[in-house]
Parts: sequence; structure tokens; C-alpha cells
Amino acid sequence: MAKKGEKNSVVEQCPIRNIVSRFGTKWSLLVIVTLDENGATRFGQLGKLIPDISSKMLASTLHVLEADGLVGRKVYPEVPIRVEYELTDMGQSLMPLIRSLTEWALAHQETILAYRRDFDGSK
Repeated sequence: MAKKGEKNSVVEQCPIRNIVSRFGTKWSLLVIVTLDENGATRFGQLGKLIPDISSKMLASTLHVLEADGLVGRKVYPEVPIRVEYELTDMGQSLMPLIRSLTEWALAHQETILAYRRDFDGSK
């Protein structure tokens, strides 16, 4: 039996798990791709570009991506205050990987969906 605070699995001990789990969520990926496609974007516009994300989830996702240095936040001293979000250089460096993953998913989408149908039908 593991003692309190002791790691129980290889997954928990994986050094990259903590990093990938922060930008690998569906909302984080959508925000990153949306910022890549649109450049500097205001919060409200991001919400319109990703219509099924709640304001709370968008704010939380942007906060995590900013904390990890993937998204930059620029506040303009205007009335009303204008805030824009943009990918940092490090955030931009993720885009080739995300594009590759997207291409793989598109290339294998039909096969994966067929496997799912077969799997669900076998139960």
C-alpha cells in the first residue's frame, strides 16, 4: 500500500504529464488554434469565435495558458479598458504540432469512427 503523498503509478510520475495536461484540453486547444488564426483577439470576440465555451471557462482557460507562457495578455489604457490575447512565441511553437495532430485525426477519423461503431455494437 502506498504511503500518503507517495506516487502510485508511472503516469503520475511522468515529467511531461503536468505540462501537456494544461494545453491538451479541448478548450485550450480551441483557444490556441483560434488565436493562431485570428492574431490578437479581445475576450468577447474569442467567446464569439468559440460559441460553445462559457465566459467562466474561457477566462479560466486563458488564465492557465497565460500562466504557462503560451498566451500573452495586453491591457490598453483606454476607457473602457481594452484587453487583447495573443499567442506568445512559445505558443506559436506549438502550432506545427497541433497541425500535425489535426492532420492525423482527419486522416484516421473514418477508421476510428468505424472502430467505435463496431465496439459499441459488440456490447
